[in-house]
Amino acid sequence: MKERTKLLLIILIFLVCYYLPWSHPTIRRSGLEAFMMLREYAREHVLTCLIPAFFIAGAIAVFVSQASVLKYFGVQAKKVLAYSVASISGTILAVCSCTVLPLFAGIYSRGAGIGPASAFLYSGPAINVLAITLTAKILGWQLGLARAVGAIIFAVITGLLMAFIFRKDDATRTTGQIYMPDAEEKGRTLLQDTLYLLTMVLILVFAAFARPDKGSTGLWPAIFNAKWYITITLLIMLALMLKAWFTKDECKSWVNSTWGFIKQIFPLLGAGVLVAGFMLGRPGHPALIPEQYIQTLVGGNSLSANLFASISGAIMYFATLTEVPILQGLLGAGMGKGPALALLLAGPALSLPNMLVIGGVMGVKKTATFCGIIVIMSTIAGMIYGLIAG
Repeated sequence: MKERTKLLLIILIFLVCYYLPWSHPTIRRSGLEAFMMLREYAREHVLTCLIPAFFIAGAIAVFVSQASVLKYFGVQAKKVLAYSVASISGTILAVCSCTVLPLFAGIYSRGAGIGPASAFLYSGPAINVLAITLTAKILGWQLGLARAVGAIIFAVITGLLMAFIFRKDDATRTTGQIYMPDAEEKGRTLLQDTLYLLTMVLILVFAAFARPDKGSTGLWPAIFNAKWYITITLLIMLALMLKAWFTKDECKSWVNSTWGFIKQIFPLLGAGVLVAGFMLGRPGHPALIPEQYIQTLVGGNSLSANLFASISGAIMYFATLTEVPILQGLLGAGMGKGPALALLLAGPALSLPNMLVIGGVMGVKKTATFCGIIVIMSTIAGMIYGLIAG
């Protein structure tokens, strides 16, 4: 960040704090909601979701050879393979729109093409098996199926559009300093590196495993009850791998790379959560924009209702699985089925904190285009589904 930008940011924060009428009950309540949301986020998501994701991103940046990244996600990679892998990545990682950020930053910084990287960025939080299952169970199988199909199609289309729009930028990145066709020499086999990364992914999956609904039976409750035993076992396995397969310098480089991502992402993430909490509040806790006002704008299946649902979902922050109970309440209050799908397709993949961080990784122009594509497609999908579902 340039020094002039830092100065302007400091001045802006000062002016907001100086002139905002904190004595007004609504402003005061909104300020409290901002910090309550930040506390909730810190308690429920930082240790179990974000920290493992940061370490995975650090490992990708240090240990995954750039040649491998370019082979599967690069501009010259086969499109069928690249987009197939990217578009179904969310079935493996049950992450939210913020947890996927360090993973996206890791693969993009290693030379992944903007198309496959964007597809991965969308699919990570959007194509979540647990969330889709919960959607089908609580909101109906039709909405669950529409969400699953729509999310996969969105990931591919978003990636293809981003690749087409920014094809010149991708060509520059490929021919510039990032392009490195030769695989890097190391003392481990491909299987060892795969097991190392897979173990960290499994730690992320099980540590962040959400509590199933009360009364649920079967596999999900059993996994939830054993999640910490599984996570601890995986951590022990990871420690043994690090001791046996990695040198001290490699471990130090991994930690330094992880710390670099944390410094880049955490400040913007915290600021975005505060702003989102101040404007929208937590579910069931009104802030600057009343929930009742939002609900009155998303009834029926008009273009405005679907567009508003898409934009609202894009701005709001949804932790993994929380969008389902929120939508359950909104549907009960009269929200249309089309706007519900529009919010489901835009909400989990985007958020205000997410946008701020993406802008720092790939620039404002690419971020605006990425968000615009998702909002427009979510609006169209919502209108089509609203007509079909009646």
